[in-house]
Amino acid sequence: MNLILYFLLATTSLLIGSKNQKVAPFSDEEKKLFAEINLYRKSNGLPAILFSPKLTKVAQIHAHDLMTFPPAGVCNMHSWSGKTEGKACCYTSNHKNPECMWLKPNELADYSEKGYEIAAMNTILNPDWLSQWKKSKGHNEVIVNQGIWKNLEWKAMGLAIRPPYAVVWFGTLED
Repeated sequence: MNLILYFLLATTSLLIGSKNQKVAPFSDEEKKLFAEINLYRKSNGLPAILFSPKLTKVAQIHAHDLMTFPPAGVCNMHSWSGKTEGKACCYTSNHKNPECMWLKPNELADYSEKGYEIAAMNTILNPDWLSQWKKSKGHNEVIVNQGIWKNLEWKAMGLAIRPPYAVVWFGTLED
């Protein structure tokens, strides 16, 4: 990991967004996952993705929301309760309303492009998040820009782990 990236990940707090909210520093597990995703991309001939404080802010808010108000019924892990920060959003497996999720980075962190999320839940101790996503065709395609994601170039990534949830946000714009 290069020194600039390590410095960004190790800082104690970053001020971002119009609300001047702090982004919590990455835990060791989050730093590891960030590096693992970039190493996996490199092994697939893809460039590393830069750290995004804005997308990290969205990831931290969403991971907290999932942990506090787990989705229920037809709403999956890309859903938002509306009880923490941001508007409620019920994202369903038929993908009929992707905008409610894709626009969260703009709503919560003044990120001017859409954001795209992968999310997972795992209750085992020290889960291997990346392996879990690699086994899922849809999630893996997001990470390595395949399928419907092949024409997008990820230039920003933020993530958060709040057991039992982990979320990663990808964007096409550096912040």
